[in-house]
Amino acid sequence: MKRVIERFSEASGWLVETASRLSVRRDSAPVDSVERLFDFVATRSALITQKKLYGYLKERIGIRYPEMFEDEVFARSIDIARMQVFAASLADLTVHAVAQVAAGGRLPADGRSELAIACYDHGVAVNEGQAPDPGAPEAWRAAFAERLSRTAWENIAAGASAFTESPKALIRWAPIADEHKRFDREVVENSIRFAWNEVIQDFRNRLDAAGVAASWRARNNRSSSQA
Repeated sequence: MKRVIERFSEASGWLVETASRLSVRRDSAPVDSVERLFDFVATRSALITQKKLYGYLKERIGIRYPEMFEDEVFARSIDIARMQVFAASLADLTVHAVAQVAAGGRLPADGRSELAIACYDHGVAVNEGQAPDPGAPEAWRAAFAERLSRTAWENIAAGASAFTESPKALIRWAPIADEHKRFDREVVENSIRFAWNEVIQDFRNRLDAAGVAASWRARNNRSSSQA
């Protein structure tokens, strides 16, 4: 049993650490700066990844769930899945958050994409050491840049869902047999969509969009003056 617990802890260490940081920082302070925006997006993306990936695995595997961490292949599959789902979750929440910040002309068109790229880069960078292979972070960044090129920011700000990639990533990467996934798809994808609702509400309650936009402009001005 000790060995099982050790393997579980190793496999989920990044997520447990993230959740611990999140619980310490869970307060009612406004998201009113670039730094707070980046932190909110990265930590909530990790939390949703933890809750929904591990919840799905535990539900599908049942009482054998702890034992599966004794299997090297399965443990490695979880490592890969958790970072792939995180990358997709980070992309979804970044697009949603930046659309809300930029709504009403608070940022110009190019400013939205620049802020989104910086936000996404931050989330990837702080977790880069957990990437499944050396090329994964750049692949995630490239996919995100391509997504931004076709993002309808006004539609997202008006209420269209930005949470399109994390449901697909969860069902694709979870180390569950394909024959089970065919039956699970609708429930699993809806489950993560529902989980985002709490994050969206929390963000709405705490966001000072004008403050974040001003913080972003100040940051860019500092960078320009130092160039």
